[in-house]
Amino acid sequence: MRDDKLLTRIAGLLRQAEGTDNEHESEAFMAAAQRLATASSIDLALARAHDPAARAATVPLTRQITIGEAGKRGLKTYVQLFVQIARANDLTCDVASNSTYVIAYGFEADIDATEALYSSLVIQMVAASDAYLKSGGYKGQTARQVVTVGSGYFRRKAVEEKPLSPITARLNFQSAFAERIGRRLQEARDEQRAEAMSVESAVADERSGSTALALRNKELEVKDFYSQATTARGTWRPTSARSGYSSAARQAGDRAGRRARLGPGEPTLPSGRRRIDR
Repeated sequence: MRDDKLLTRIAGLLRQAEGTDNEHESEAFMAAAQRLATASSIDLALARAHDPAARAATVPLTRQITIGEAGKRGLKTYVQLFVQIARANDLTCDVASNSTYVIAYGFEADIDATEALYSSLVIQMVAASDAYLKSGGYKGQTARQVVTVGSGYFRRKAVEEKPLSPITARLNFQSAFAERIGRRLQEARDEQRAEAMSVESAVADERSGSTALALRNKELEVKDFYSQATTARGTWRPTSARSGYSSAARQAGDRAGRRARLGPGEPTLPSGRRRIDR
């Protein structure tokens, strides 16, 4: 069941995050958006645990989300960001071999919340990486890259230090940004869950402990649904050894991920949204 009121509230928090120049306010708004999504997810799990009608009406589903057009460079980091957000919202994902789309498995409300957060955060990620490249901060840095040396029988792989190119700088920056966002969203989710369980424990009624059990059952249901529905083969990896590794660019991306707006009190987001096709 799609909760449009929830999406409206999440969108409102994201707009507030985007509309402030105060880093702390922006962070607070984005974190609030994740906590709101988590609270809704908890309510859904409890409703399904105690109401057979709700359990029958809300079941896991799949949705394909377009990330970008084939051939566009950097799609893997876009996917990485989506997957990090999805994990914080109880989803499992399959990824196209060319990273042009992901297939999300989970409950509709969780998928909706993930898309809303991604639409806002991907703009921040791209804007932050553009600003990093324009600043020239990557110049003079190096990247470790796996290369093939020798020929014929004597060919082997080796790690070389090479000047940090703009594309390698961007990929490392965005990858670290996505990882940091994932950790921050999971922290916001865990805080909201802990608060819900704390309130439940204080009430100490006959349903004490039901929140943890309901969430665990919901997690298992998504896992079972995924095992039956997926047709994926192989393992998707956000980066490859050949793409190069730059600690300097990753540190810059991590710092930007720390500053990205998540809710009341976090930095501002650029205005506008990236459209996600369903």
